Amino acid sequence: MIWVALGLALLVGVARAIAIRWWRVPNEDPELVASIAPTLRGGDLVILWRLTEPDVGDLVLCPEPARADGEGGRIVIGRIIAETGDQVEVKDGAIFINDKPLLTESGCPEATFTVQNPRSDVEIEQSCVIERLGATLHKVGRRAEGVASPRDQAAVEVNRGQVWIASDNRQLPYDSRDYGSVTRAECSETVIFRLVSEQGYFDVASRLTVID
Repeated sequence: MIWVALGLALLVGVARAIAIRWWRVPNEDPELVASIAPTLRGGDLVILWRLTEPDVGDLVLCPEPARADGEGGRIVIGRIIAETGDQVEVKDGAIFINDKPLLTESGCPEATFTVQNPRSDVEIEQSCVIERLGATLHKVGRRAEGVASPRDQAAVEVNRGQVWIASDNRQLPYDSRDYGSVTRAECSETVIFRLVSEQGYFDVASRLTVID
């Protein structure tokens, strides 16, 4: 048993060194916490995959680019929805890639979820739908009563070597609309698995979850 334990510890150590790391989503950044709902929540302990390059549809962790107003430098999480040469436009809150809207497949098993609005500190209820992005089906947060739609954006072309990322919470996003496209090489870690939520192992609904 000792040798088995040592062998497993060695495998985990090697994997952590070259392929994965675990990371806890910070709770002290209300914009980030709202923007990742309903896929993740503040306090989630997740596994990040870094052995292969993330693709369109993957949920990635990146450093926030420096902004013209001097802000930036924190961690952001978003889904790659466009890459070099793609045209991205936001109209009436809907995102279009090369003039085509992102497709909604169905409603979520839980039709609604709650999240704290970082602009007012008030808990709100949002609707949840399943969106298709490439080969990925993932949850997206949408309408909430009394919350203004996020601002639109004229069409922009993603520059060479960059990606455009969108928040899964489309009603309360913090994404490339705020800080622009992100260098692909800096978005090298994909969120692939949630080990436990902030409530720990006995939060059955949120433990051992594959992140699409």
